[in-house]
Amino acid sequence: MAVTSYRRVWTLDDRAESVWHSLPVDVPADCPGLLVTLTVPPIDGVVIDIGCEGAGGWRGWSGGARRTFAITPTAATPGYVPGELEAGTWWVVIGLYRLPVEGAELIVEAVTGPVAEIPGLTAYAEATAAIAVPERPPRRVLPAAPGLRWIAGDFHAHSLHSDGATPIANLAAMGVAAGLDVLAITDHNTVAHHAELPGLSDRFGIGLIPGQEVTTDTGHANAFGHLGPIDFRRPAATWVSEVARQGGLLSINHPLSGDCAWRHPLTEHPPLAEIWHSSWLDHHWGGPIAWWQSWGLDTIPIGGSDWHNPTSPTPIGTPTTWLAVDAAAETPAELVEATLQALSAGRTAISTTYNAPVLLRLEDTLLALDAPNTLILSPDGTPHPVTSATHHLPAAPGPHTLVTHTGQFLSTCT
Repeated sequence: MAVTSYRRVWTLDDRAESVWHSLPVDVPADCPGLLVTLTVPPIDGVVIDIGCEGAGGWRGWSGGARRTFAITPTAATPGYVPGELEAGTWWVVIGLYRLPVEGAELIVEAVTGPVAEIPGLTAYAEATAAIAVPERPPRRVLPAAPGLRWIAGDFHAHSLHSDGATPIANLAAMGVAAGLDVLAITDHNTVAHHAELPGLSDRFGIGLIPGQEVTTDTGHANAFGHLGPIDFRRPAATWVSEVARQGGLLSINHPLSGDCAWRHPLTEHPPLAEIWHSSWLDHHWGGPIAWWQSWGLDTIPIGGSDWHNPTSPTPIGTPTTWLAVDAAAETPAELVEATLQALSAGRTAISTTYNAPVLLRLEDTLLALDAPNTLILSPDGTPHPVTSATHHLPAAPGPHTLVTHTGQFLSTCT
């Protein structure tokens, strides 16, 4: 057993140099485990993130949600990838997310050797096993173009693998109870949760989409698909190219959401954006739609609840993103792949909730459902009255929105 310790006062000058700093730890051959503990002083204004980069690559991230983690060849703290500990230099990565003017003294201790108990793992496993599969509500069947069918999804949710309050199994259960067919699990700066998704998808009968929220203090983006870690420490332009290289899809998250608003410069826009986020509480406010128009209406819109815990602004499935997928896709695994294909093709619509009024594109026709006495707005802003609960309208190219006579946004479709 060997102990590596760091004790240092970190200042705003350190943060100006870089938000992220890496502390080396020597890992010997055949090492049975690594246990890391961060001690943060109880001072207002201190928020410190922590994670780990192994000699062979990224091993996980806690953000500010944990103060200790362990990695062994067979198991790891949620948020971290178990497996062989490659001999060489490892790095404890700290993020100076928030520091007071006077700075803060941090203590980092890394122990290499046998790990008696992996922090957080037993409680996570017990909670996962205890979660039952809920009854699914009556399915909403929406008219679709030939060969396609509409399924319901949510593209933003967090588990105990990052700063969420519950295991992935409970997210799956909540998704089923909300009527969803697919749910993206998008924990911060980690892919440790991806290994759980296929088994839980089959157990709960819902397609759990592998995602990671690439997270910085100047903007977040969700990377969807069967991808390796996307390095949040590199410029955002590299996120776009790396996700595309790996065959995934990148989405800008909640671009107008408080201190998480998107402020990264980009010369190439990713294909998706979370136009409808749970922080959009007043749907008379046109900010998200205005941002979309300014950013580019060729960007495919999706929605996300960004569920973390019971105090989150909206439950899972609110808003609801509808996807026109291959009608032959039935199993959870098939739905995941069909969803990624539908996103890539831009076959999406968003409604405020699962049973709310919705605007759909059916080839060259628009269909407004359950929305009499509202208006469909064309891409150029031209209004078209909706006169019945099942209203058809010839569709011009580009996105359309559904609004009330008072300007409240109800739905959008590509």
